Amino acid sequence: MTWRRGVVSALSVGTTGLRRVRRPADDSGPAFDLTYVRTGPRTVCPTVVVPGGPGLGSVLPYRGLRRWAARLGLDLIMVEHRGVGLSRTDLVGRDLPVSAMRFSAVTDDITAVLDSEEADTAFLAGSSYGSYVVSCLGARHPDRVSGMLLDSTLQSAADIGIERRAVRSLLWDADTPIAADVRSLYEGGVDERLLFDVVRAAYELGGAELLGPLLRERLRREREQRPSGAAWRLLEAYATRDDSIANVPGLYEFDIAGAIGFRELGYGAPADGLPLDPALTYAPISHLFPSFEAEPVDLNRETARFTWPIVLLSGNRDLRTPPRIAERVASLAPDAAVTRIENGHSALDTHPAALLSALTHLTTGRHEQLPGRSDALDALPRRGLAARLPRLLALLLRVEASWGGR
Repeated sequence: MTWRRGVVSALSVGTTGLRRVRRPADDSGPAFDLTYVRTGPRTVCPTVVVPGGPGLGSVLPYRGLRRWAARLGLDLIMVEHRGVGLSRTDLVGRDLPVSAMRFSAVTDDITAVLDSEEADTAFLAGSSYGSYVVSCLGARHPDRVSGMLLDSTLQSAADIGIERRAVRSLLWDADTPIAADVRSLYEGGVDERLLFDVVRAAYELGGAELLGPLLRERLRREREQRPSGAAWRLLEAYATRDDSIANVPGLYEFDIAGAIGFRELGYGAPADGLPLDPALTYAPISHLFPSFEAEPVDLNRETARFTWPIVLLSGNRDLRTPPRIAERVASLAPDAAVTRIENGHSALDTHPAALLSALTHLTTGRHEQLPGRSDALDALPRRGLAARLPRLLALLLRVEASWGGR
């Protein structure tokens, strides 16, 4: 057992509903034990929740979410992604190889869990990357799906064009103080990749109310030839990717699982040479992963065949999977509707109460009510670390502004 597996195993002791299923060796990799959790009241049709990434753990980060879901009566399954946390190593403790990281294998992992739990069908909920996973599962195993919730819908590598337009129209081309400040920092020589990652994250987390003060504080520091402040540095740590590949055992492990994003979702897309390019985010680490081959399925084609109800949860401030993508999915699927909420990216991580409420509507056959309940979802309490981050950043900015005036 590696030190990493030992740490995660120790932290997982006492986790409710922890289980494993043996995944056999194949041409892509060795046998390993896939870990998953099932919580809440047992039903014949559980709900599988798949986080974003690839690289986010399922066992450790979402303990509170599962307790909350159980109180709401949700029968929840979360599968630890292969190459991550308790599903990271083979039977003798060696890391799984990059060759074992494929969407087909990930979806087969989930169906193996359903088989082990004797669940013929399930409701599937995926956030960001997880939405692509559950959509692929629907395309490959449509008989296993009772309904689907897609949070911050990721559909195609080609959608980087939609992402670019959403970012630039708001943060570069607009005749607003925020866009003017972004242009000033860019023209003043602030690292283009860091600038993009930070301003996008700030806007998604807190909108103009957070991003405006952040930009003004950074401009003030630039004029005074001082380093960036604590709020800016915290957002860099939160939002950027570099050669270190931020890796927190059991919570976020991108170093192996990330191969799926590059090989099958085009995370290493070439830059287009224009400002604020989303392709810059993963550029520093693209040489560490396989080159893009092809997407595993054509979801634009497959979505038209999804006969089950689909709930699309879309944040008004989402710049990574802009609402236009969810709207396109809704136009293709026979029984789908978009519910817009006042949020950024990934309600699972930034507004889990909204996601759980939407899930209860889906699993109880009330999903058609959701498009008219945006205000009610917005009013639900925001919990979790990412949900508290905007308040922390706003506090840091007030402190920095106060000290700056002295």
